[in-house]
Amino acid sequence: MKSDRLLSILLLLQTRALVPATELAERLEVSVRTIYRDVESLSASGVPVYAERGRHGGIALLPGFRTDVTGLTADESRALFVLAAQGAHSALGLDEALGSALRKVMAALPEPHRPAAELTSRRILVDPARWMRLPHRAVDLDVLNTAVFTDRRLRLRYRHSGTTEPRTYTLDPYGLVVKAGVWYLIADHRTRPRLFRADRVLSATLTDAPVRRREGQELADVWEVLRRQVQDRPTNVRVSARVKADRLDLFLRIHAGMLAEEPVPAGEWTRLELAVPSVMAARALLAFGESVEILSPPEARAELARAAAAVVELYGAGGAGPAGGGEVPVSPASDGGPG
Repeated sequence: MKSDRLLSILLLLQTRALVPATELAERLEVSVRTIYRDVESLSASGVPVYAERGRHGGIALLPGFRTDVTGLTADESRALFVLAAQGAHSALGLDEALGSALRKVMAALPEPHRPAAELTSRRILVDPARWMRLPHRAVDLDVLNTAVFTDRRLRLRYRHSGTTEPRTYTLDPYGLVVKAGVWYLIADHRTRPRLFRADRVLSATLTDAPVRRREGQELADVWEVLRRQVQDRPTNVRVSARVKADRLDLFLRIHAGMLAEEPVPAGEWTRLELAVPSVMAARALLAFGESVEILSPPEARAELARAAAAVVELYGAGGAGPAGGGEVPVSPASDGGPG
């Protein structure tokens, strides 16, 4: 384990001019004291590594020192060939570059590891897109990508969900995030972090102004704040419900985000405690018909009763047919015979 850690430190130092000992300790999950002992071991073995003390100090290699050792283990070699976000490379125009890079990595791998790495690329496939996802408009990431990598401000025309009129923003981008097959631009708008879906961008224009990000903030930090805002939205209504056991798996796949506590089996039903932002939001449970029943609060039961009554009125016997009234014509094929 120590030899792996020493190699990791060496490779990290080769990619950065100066790395704080606290960062190395956090990445390698050891104490800062252990990092300094490892640095001494590297120095004793002939590696020109040194430590700079002080607030802006860290660990560094002498300028110009490089090592061509890869140090890849068998598992690390296999991990490189599990492409966890293949769609991301296509969207960024990097498919060809990815293939070329993997061929070079394969050539550089130790001979014993090559068969396992090659087999992994043929036996493991990761598709990040969800099942039955609605089709989205094609996403052009060129301008967004350029803004991110050239550190320039961005002017965006953007259509929010549920609106028809676009809005215009001048943004300071941090980077791009792809989550479950959907691309997002992470940026500050007037020093406040914002999340923009790339497929809702109507137009994007680079400005000549340099980006003005908040000091000390990186993409991962801003994304974590925005992610929590989405996932930890306040829930003001607690709902007790029960769902038929044979529909529980489907219910959880769709509404797992509502769960406030672990489900409790109760015979052919399962008791659930849900947290929803409003009584109106409980209407989503109507999709399960008689397989889900709200037990409390009374306001939520009444809301679903009103919604169900409105549906009955819409589709009742007196409701309008597809032509505005009368009976729905029955085609010869509707009795189950051949069309």
